[in-house]
Order: sequence, then C-alpha cells, then structure tokens
Amino acid sequence: MTHASGCGSSSCDRIIATARDPQRVQAALADPSDRLLALPLDVTNEQQSIAAVAQAVERFGQIDLLVNNAGRGLLGAVEEASDAETRAVFETNVFGLLTVTRAVLPVMRRQRSGRIINISSVGGFRGSVGWGVYNATKFAVEGNSEALGHELRPLGITVTVVEPGFFRTDFLAGSSLRQAVRELDDYAATAGASRARARAVNNGQPGDPAKAAAAIYTIATAVEPPTRLQLGADAVAAVEAKLDLVRDELSRWRELSLSTGHAIRDKCTRGAWKG
Repeated sequence: MTHASGCGSSSCDRIIATARDPQRVQAALADPSDRLLALPLDVTNEQQSIAAVAQAVERFGQIDLLVNNAGRGLLGAVEEASDAETRAVFETNVFGLLTVTRAVLPVMRRQRSGRIINISSVGGFRGSVGWGVYNATKFAVEGNSEALGHELRPLGITVTVVEPGFFRTDFLAGSSLRQAVRELDDYAATAGASRARARAVNNGQPGDPAKAAAAIYTIATAVEPPTRLQLGADAVAAVEAKLDLVRDELSRWRELSLSTGHAIRDKCTRGAWKG
C-alpha cells in the first residue's frame, strides 16, 4: 500500500491501496471521495508494481509513504516444509516486498524525500518453533530494511520495520496462514504444539488492529521515526527476552570470540586493523 499526502493532515491524506482484488479494498474503505485510489497488485509481479506506481504518480503527483504489508505465513517444522511451500512464502514476504520497493524508490529519490514502513513481525527478531520458514522471511526483511535505511537516509528517505505480536486479524485463518502438509511425529511436542496454539488463539489475539494502525500512523508522521517499532505487550516482552539472551551468551563466550584473531607480532601494526 502506498500513501500520498499534500498537506500533512489525516483529513486530506490521499491513499493508494493495492490488492489482488481492488474492489474489495474499495468496498472495505467505502470512501466516495477522490482521496482513495484502489489498484490491482500482485506484489510478485514486477510489471504490475511498476504500473501501479505510475498510476499513483499520475493521479497524485508524488508518493510520500510506502507501507509494505503483503504477507503470507507457513506453520510447520522447518524439516516438514517442502521446497515449494517454502519458496511460496519467500516470494511474497521477501521478493514481493523488494519488487514493490524497487518500483517506488525512483519516485522517492527524485523527490529526495519519503518514508518506507515494512511490516515484519516479532518473528523477524526471535525464532519460534513451528514458524521457522516464516521467521526466515521476516529476518530477511529486517536485515534488508536496516541496510536500506542506511543507504537511503542521505537521500532524505527513512525506513522503519514494524514488529507486531499477535493481533486479532485473519492472519491465523486459512486466507493468510498455510500449514505444512507434511507432519512428523518427532515434532509433535514442538511444531505440533504451535499448530494447536494457533488454532486455539485465533480470533482471541490480544492486539487491537485499530490501535496498531494508529501507532503506525504516528511513526509515519513522526519527525524522527524509529528503525524498529514493536507492537503489543507480547512483542515487547519477546524482544526484551531475546536481547537478554544475546547479551548473556555474548558475555559467557566473549573470551572465545575474541581469541580468533591473528596474533600481532609487529608493534608497528598494532591498532591498524579494526574489523
């Protein structure tokens, strides 16, 4: 989804909302004004992405904000996931995001301004049993976004990764989440338990999507948006736990980590290498 605004106020924001079926978007938003442009877009289709951006610029003249929100989930142990199932998740979550981003960036670079918000997941910061393939795609989004942010900041463009926890959307339903066809008994207590939990919590997730949208709008209009934003108490707790784990392991194995450099024999070279 892309967003164009000419006045910096939500009352006059102009939206380009994309989906495989744009009529569903139009019906859901029910905006009779000319502020909404609903366009067809399969994020894995490069030509369709380029065409959508061209129509957006023709209609509104600029693109101030890109929100990459298309996503696909796969639940199952890493070994259970087939090559085809794995590639399908990467096609949408990673390559689709890159395709749309490449289509939009020439516009933002010409403007020397713009913001990109990539919707990741707390699963892009911490791996969980049963979610390994999905985690891998979101870890890729996080690494790419961090590097992209460094590349684009000198051009006046910022990049933020949003890491939601469990929100009461249809993500855990069949429309977004696939189950690995193969199920192995050895993973019943791990990935199998994750499958059962997903079924149990569906429609009862703690996060409120409307509040999440408001939080995303806040960072979209912030003077200095963050590199990462966690959404939900569960996401905050998970990130804090992961940071504690990494810090503890780093401390415990620090001497071994530092023991792997070449011995410095010539005092004249001391301090020359800071890799």
